[in-house]
Amino acid sequence: MCIDSSNIKREFSCTPSFLIYVTCESEAEIDHLYQKLSDGGGALMPIGDYGFSQKFGWLVDRFGVSWQLDLPN
Repeated sequence: MCIDSSNIKREFSCTPSFLIYVTCESEAEIDHLYQKLSDGGGALMPIGDYGFSQKFGWLVDRFGVSWQLDLPN
C-alpha cells in the first residue's frame, strides 16, 4: 500500500509523507526488513511498541524512500 498526504500538486517529489507501508507477518520479518532497509538510511521512528501496533518502525532507506513497517496486534 502506498499513501501520500493529499492529491495536491507540489513542487517537491519524495518526502517522508510519501511512503511505502508494509504489513509484516512475523517479528522475524519486521526485524529483518527494518535492519536491511535502514542500512545506509535513517530512523524516523525506531522500531518499537507505540501502542497502536505490536511492533512498528518508520525509516528512510539509502535512496531517500520512506518506509513504515507494521506488525499488527
